[in-house]
Amino acid sequence: MHILIAGLHAPHAPRLQSLLGPEHRVEGIPAFADSGEIAADVVVCNQINPQQAARLRCRLLQVPGAGWEQIACEALPAGLPVSNVHGHEVPIAEFTLHAVLEHQLQLWKYPSRLDAQAWAEVYKARPQHDEAWGKTLVLVGFGHIGQEIARRARAFGMRVVAVTRSGRAATEGPAAGLADETVAVAELASVLPRAQALVLCCPLDDSTRGLIGARQLALMPPGALLVNVARAEVVDEEALYHALTGGQLGRAALDVWYSYPKAGQTPAPPSRWPLHELPNVRGTPHISAITPALLERRYAFIAHNTMRVAQGLEPENVIYRSR
Repeated sequence: MHILIAGLHAPHAPRLQSLLGPEHRVEGIPAFADSGEIAADVVVCNQINPQQAARLRCRLLQVPGAGWEQIACEALPAGLPVSNVHGHEVPIAEFTLHAVLEHQLQLWKYPSRLDAQAWAEVYKARPQHDEAWGKTLVLVGFGHIGQEIARRARAFGMRVVAVTRSGRAATEGPAAGLADETVAVAELASVLPRAQALVLCCPLDDSTRGLIGARQLALMPPGALLVNVARAEVVDEEALYHALTGGQLGRAALDVWYSYPKAGQTPAPPSRWPLHELPNVRGTPHISAITPALLERRYAFIAHNTMRVAQGLEPENVIYRSR
């Protein structure tokens, strides 16, 4: 079996090679060639344009993460399955709860100096902070990530509202009982006035692009927190900036951005609006999921799926099959 890992994930080729063993060949490349067939048994990549998709000659296109909106599926050769992989929900859930707790505790208000000379004044002027207990957390998206966030939020005594496509509460399976309330996306406006923390963890598609705009942000209660661990484009960029600078939104924790650096492109601002410069924004460079344990889980699954292809079995987590 020949496995080709392209793009940002190419440095992980040795990891996958060690999992598959010497009878398979794993090749990492920084980018696909400009012309000719892209031939391998399995191609691992999270970004393929239409021209590249048409040149694929493989048995499985494995996306090395959950998101697959950057794969030009309509241009893939007929019959090619596309699989994704999860395992990132645990670190993202921890990242999200950290953002919620940071927003409530506001430790930046506390003095940096605490010694015998300053102690009396520091103690007398100590500020109050808030608590997560009893707050309402609205989750837009209730898949792997949303469910893990809900488990942790409930442990902190938060009320969890799940916003899903169907609006139907899960009565069985891993999601059962995790949300106190479930509403459809069409009813999002009805729960936003209670959303002391709004967490976006949904896929990006035509139905979610720009889902959160000026009208939705204006419905949220004063001082509310927005956490985006989905895709930046779920939130209208300009509306978010004005909500944060105008006092409609208390704070935002943003791990996903509107512009990403490309080869040879400098400088590359993360947004057309200076969101990253605002004092009430906690900006991180798309790192909420990146942990050593995630990489172990992710590549163990990719190795498992590769072996299924080698054995002539149907790959798991098939999210699309071209026609």
